[in-house]
Amino acid sequence: MKKPTVFALGFLAILTLAPLAAAAQQGQQQFADLGSCKLVSGQQIDHCRLGYRTWGALNAARSNAVLFPSWFSGTSAQLAASIKPDGLVDPTKYFVIAVDALGDGVSSSPSNSATQHGPDFPAFTIQDMVDTEHRLVTETLGLTHLHAVLGISMGGQQTFEWMVDYPGFMDVAIPIVGSPHPDSRDLLLYHADADAVKADPAWQQGRYTQPIVVPVAELIWQLNLTSPANYLHTHSIDQFNADYAAAHSKGIRPFDANDWLAQLDAIDHLDVAHDGSMEDAARRVKARVLVVNAAQDHMVSPEPALNFAKRIGAKTIVLESDCGHLSPGCEATTLDPAVRSFLDGN
Repeated sequence: MKKPTVFALGFLAILTLAPLAAAAQQGQQQFADLGSCKLVSGQQIDHCRLGYRTWGALNAARSNAVLFPSWFSGTSAQLAASIKPDGLVDPTKYFVIAVDALGDGVSSSPSNSATQHGPDFPAFTIQDMVDTEHRLVTETLGLTHLHAVLGISMGGQQTFEWMVDYPGFMDVAIPIVGSPHPDSRDLLLYHADADAVKADPAWQQGRYTQPIVVPVAELIWQLNLTSPANYLHTHSIDQFNADYAAAHSKGIRPFDANDWLAQLDAIDHLDVAHDGSMEDAARRVKARVLVVNAAQDHMVSPEPALNFAKRIGAKTIVLESDCGHLSPGCEATTLDPAVRSFLDGN
């Protein structure tokens, strides 16, 4: 676990002013320039920067900050729909920091690096995502503590990593359809999807010069987003034909294929125990935790998260709809108030 960089004297003013200036932006894209980001592999990301957006304002005690990292192939802009008084987190109560995770095409990524472009970009992990987010919070925003970390899907995986790697840094952790590690079914999906990208003739070992479609990777993802029952009642034959044609013309675009592979590799290698035991990892957790999973999730198996929840005595919510991995959206009218209540200490 990396320690935050410590600055002195003149930086004390920045500690006070930076969060307030960020709050004034209210959802505008911002960037934290972190210099070099040392990775757990020993490699580093050069000219490392992290994108983020903020809503709300810090209270006088500076105790109401909530970190909200992005999901797989998502961006901080896409989190905005959940940041509202009747959403997952209320910006009238909390200073919400939505973060672009490494590899999302906004923060440092294979697609936007000038010096480590495409396949030359170093492999990073969920742990590296969290370490850079910790630097954003401490170095750029000047915070020494968070009220909460919450995230959906890969954001939920980052939340699990946060609660183990920085256990005293937050009061509350809410991983939603996330996991502390993939199981064999998850690995089958992630490996197959990565193989679909690499098998596409347009991929060219990652050295393509124009955005590529990789439709099979997109179709594999669509196949696993919901349950078979949900797909059948939301897709007529005509709707299937339209979506299938769209996948072949659009694929994963506008997301970049090398970025897709980089984030997929990070979730593929997720292990909050860091080659140790899950029991030891669980003993590190200090936060009050709400684990949310979907019973019919075909994208992120719920069992690893629910098993971890038992180890730490966390409160759990299991979403029962046939929406699968998309259940947090399908069941938002019941989930969102439950999350807001848990954030408030209820």
